[in-house]
Amino acid sequence: MKTPNALDALAAQVPPAPSPAPTPGGGTTQPGTGTPPTEGFPIGDAVGIGAAGLFVLLMVLAARKMFFRKRAPEAKKPTAVPGEKPALPAERPQLRVELPPSQAEAARLREAEEAHERAATLARQREEAARAARTTTDTAERARLEAQARDLKEREEEEKRAEYRAKKAADDEARERRKREQAEAQRLVEEERAREAAAVEEARRAEEAAARAKVEAEAGRTLAQGLDKTKSQGFMARLNGLFGQQRQVDESVLAELEEILFTADIGVRTANHLVEVAREKLKRNELKDPERIKALIRDEVARICDLPVPRSLEGGGPPHVVMVVGVNGAGKTTTIGKLAAKLTGQGKKVVLAAGDTFRAAATEQLDVWADRAKAQLVKGAEGGDPSSVIFDAIKKAKDEGADVVIADTAGRLHTKAPLMEELKKVKRVMDKAQPGAPHEVLLVLDSTNGQNAIQQAKQFHEAVGVTAIALTKLDGTAKGGVIIGICDELKLPVVWVGVGEKIADLRRFEPREFVQALFD
Repeated sequence: MKTPNALDALAAQVPPAPSPAPTPGGGTTQPGTGTPPTEGFPIGDAVGIGAAGLFVLLMVLAARKMFFRKRAPEAKKPTAVPGEKPALPAERPQLRVELPPSQAEAARLREAEEAHERAATLARQREEAARAARTTTDTAERARLEAQARDLKEREEEEKRAEYRAKKAADDEARERRKREQAEAQRLVEEERAREAAAVEEARRAEEAAARAKVEAEAGRTLAQGLDKTKSQGFMARLNGLFGQQRQVDESVLAELEEILFTADIGVRTANHLVEVAREKLKRNELKDPERIKALIRDEVARICDLPVPRSLEGGGPPHVVMVVGVNGAGKTTTIGKLAAKLTGQGKKVVLAAGDTFRAAATEQLDVWADRAKAQLVKGAEGGDPSSVIFDAIKKAKDEGADVVIADTAGRLHTKAPLMEELKKVKRVMDKAQPGAPHEVLLVLDSTNGQNAIQQAKQFHEAVGVTAIALTKLDGTAKGGVIIGICDELKLPVVWVGVGEKIADLRRFEPREFVQALFD
């Protein structure tokens, strides 16, 4: 390795070792020593040269160490990584509050400053007196000046003591002020934390309120709200008028009850049954006032409506196949769309079959619902064979692993025998596409039809074997009592009820909730 130029220059400054002087005998002598010559290389010369070489080597090593120490790179400081957020302090920065000095502290500081100035003035006067005493030759004058210097010294020390006391008092006041500053800073910090906590709590409450509003908006109307017209305008309004009368129950009361029930939409058979039950209770003296009649009818309605409810939209297949039937205008397509939206909301894969090929608007409406519910739609040509469309939909659902197939069918009058035969054909084709299908036959009834809805249910049940009923438009009619007639005469469970326009307004029917909404 080549030595740096600075080292070469330093080595050049070292004086060379003196050369040995020649002697006549061919030897050498140490300069200035007179040592006799020795044979070969003299020992003294070797020692001198070795010492000089060692000195040079030490100097070179020292210079080399200093040189490389100067050139050593400085430790790199950690640099921020581009794009990386600086670490936030773990705690809130300490808040500092500076209060102005109190009047007492300011007064103590002025006293200390004034005492300091007086002490400085007395010190100058004392020095002048001492200097004058040293220079005067008059003994009496010297004695007077020395006494004056001593007096000034005492006064100076007294002023210094006064300055000390004032400063100490000012320090005590400053210490109290710092305590007040810390207390004020702590108060401000606590207020800020309280404001932040209040803001967080307000945000949480606003979020909860928004969530509740969203849930309420999505939850739709209750069954009690859907039955409002039945309670305020239908047969329940007239029954409540009868129940509210304070009189003895006799045949005249039962006659009024019979008239109310026969003119209601619960059906003649069901009305006659309820009157007979009341008459039997009356004969056994178990009815003393109209309120007993209300309790009796309430219990009978609860018993009538408490039918075994089949599993809906699940249990068959896969895929579980639902055949939806009903007359035009009952709300089949809308009910199918809402059911599909409920299923896809649960994470299930749904295929809709546009089997109402005779009405173009039905396919278009179902297409809109399929898009809204994120379900697949299988449709055919207008006026085509509905059985083939439904067959293709079931096959597609099997191939793609769908969970549920909901098949729409053409709306038709229940009194038209050829059209009812067409429904039987559709049902047979479903069984060919998937043995055991349809697993569910859902009849959609318009509750505004009242007694006519019961007749529809009878005809459709005879044709295709209805397994469940969806009763729509319950919120727009006073004929909610039709539910009682359907359950009593047909022994068919009402599974779904529509009480509004939203998807959540298609609700599962709960018999206990229905009875409670009517009578309580």
